[in-house]
Amino acid sequence: MLNLKTTNGQKSLKDLLFAADAILIGAGAGLSASSGLTYSGERFEKNFADFHRKYGISDMYSGGFYPFDTLEEYWAWWSRHIYVNRYDVTPGRPYTGLLELVEGKDYFVLTTNVDHQFQLAGFDKKRLFYTQGDYGLWQCSRACHNKTYDNEDSVRRMVAEQQNMKIPTALIPRCPVCSAPMTMNLRSDNTFVQDEGWYRAAERYEDFVRRHKNLSVLYLELGVGMNTPGIIKYNFWQQVHANPKASYVCINKGEAYIPREIKGQSLCVDSDIGEALDELIILSERQSENSGIR
Repeated sequence: MLNLKTTNGQKSLKDLLFAADAILIGAGAGLSASSGLTYSGERFEKNFADFHRKYGISDMYSGGFYPFDTLEEYWAWWSRHIYVNRYDVTPGRPYTGLLELVEGKDYFVLTTNVDHQFQLAGFDKKRLFYTQGDYGLWQCSRACHNKTYDNEDSVRRMVAEQQNMKIPTALIPRCPVCSAPMTMNLRSDNTFVQDEGWYRAAERYEDFVRRHKNLSVLYLELGVGMNTPGIIKYNFWQQVHANPKASYVCINKGEAYIPREIKGQSLCVDSDIGEALDELIILSERQSENSGIR
């Protein structure tokens, strides 16, 4: 059994989850990795062995930054990358398990993940804020206008018709406004397009934080690393420090830690996220059964 008690030993994660007025989930890449959506190893070799042999690319993350010579190669890589991480996938157990735990509760999700797993698992779209983009969207590479475009049909065709790590030239997507090549709607520089949907989600997130500012909020951080800690991790620490009624939980194998300023309000679980959530589901079901007996 995992240690699912707070650092001061007074409350368990189960107690915090069910006693909270609201739950703010912060999700990073570790949650998808726990679901099997890894970017290296066997999964990478299965889908990108040809790119590895030709270019020496060793994982999907670094491949996204490779300076391909042609747009035909660029989109051969990216269409395959999008397909295996966005369209040819099912929701991972950690995501469906998390939904089991929070469904019916007042929750919101702030995530840097771009793989659509939350929506595939059935989370309410209006309770999600994807801050860093979405594999399913394209934008103008020049950011000439603030609009994004669904890419599923084009991606599936690129994957089906590519040969020798190149797509047909006719399939290269271009901006309908300025004719520049399209690119991924992923935050990597100042050309990232924040479209109308992005701003609506940001407003819903800010409203959620405002409405629960002085209430008993559980800040549940799952798989957040140090690539962009200011979006979730530091943000959560600051909000918990400002609210004595709040609690902070970090579940992250090998990267779970707590600042001393909020130690008394926190729980740290150094474990696989999926295993921790499954254990929590079991504990919750037992509690429900015992309550029924009474």
